[in-house]
Amino acid sequence: MALNVVRRHLLTNLFKSQTQYISKMSSAADKISEKYKTLAVSSPKQFLYMVQLNRPQKLNALSDSMWKEITNCFNELATESDCRVIILLGSGKTFCAGIDVQNMLQLAPHLAEQEDVARKCRILEQKIREYQDSFTAIEKCPKPVIAAIHGACVGAGVDMTSAADIRYCSSDAWFQIKEVDFGMAADVGTLQRFPKIIGSDSLVRELVYTARKFSASEALQHGFVSCLFDDQASLLKGSIELAENIASKSPVAVQGSKLSLNYSRDHSVQEGLEHIAMHNKIMLQSEDFINAAMSQAAKTGTPVFSKL
Repeated sequence: MALNVVRRHLLTNLFKSQTQYISKMSSAADKISEKYKTLAVSSPKQFLYMVQLNRPQKLNALSDSMWKEITNCFNELATESDCRVIILLGSGKTFCAGIDVQNMLQLAPHLAEQEDVARKCRILEQKIREYQDSFTAIEKCPKPVIAAIHGACVGAGVDMTSAADIRYCSSDAWFQIKEVDFGMAADVGTLQRFPKIIGSDSLVRELVYTARKFSASEALQHGFVSCLFDDQASLLKGSIELAENIASKSPVAVQGSKLSLNYSRDHSVQEGLEHIAMHNKIMLQSEDFINAAMSQAAKTGTPVFSKL
């Protein structure tokens, strides 16, 4: 009888502490979300944050405000110790319809004010780099980013998801590298990142030069996405399960792995080996490595890792 009382007491306290923790996490996420008008930020699970494109009435097309908010949001989550993994998704019936063309046309009067081509170029270069920095913030964020894609993923949407670590999609998803239809070359990451994901130079060039749509099943076949789900509900469920798995691992190990993967992708094998050697000579002294090694040896399961 006494043992049962103790058990109930322990379970009650455990539930209370978990509830308080989740409440604290939700409160922190709410404070972050309040800063943004085009993004909705939430934390439904421990160490898991969701960043949702939140312009459903515009099919989540990227406006000037959204470009800036994506940069700021991912830079903020990069240093948020309660965040270990991020799910990037869209609200409404589509993931992202690309750039908001009407919004972009607001740049035209500023260009018209300039007669000299060099000064026009300066304005355009600054805007292009601002857009590039937005998706580079996703790529450089030390926390793994899972893109959960449903419906249309067009133009800048492909640029955006190419900067994510992992891409899942539902069966209704479709993709299109749309820029040539607007008389321009894609300039915010697709031409640089997409070929390194797909692996087939021939297919990449076909998709870029023709701007044809490609389906969820074709994206899975050629490795742009790694998992295909029947519908949006199962996509979200699968993405959360993956995120929880990643979040349970050592943040030192996961974030160090992302750093090395990104570095090695853009450097030679030998340079990558040198880079991880320099990194691990420090990180192998971390408590995470010791705790994980002891747990593996004792077969006690995954340990609980402290915040990073």
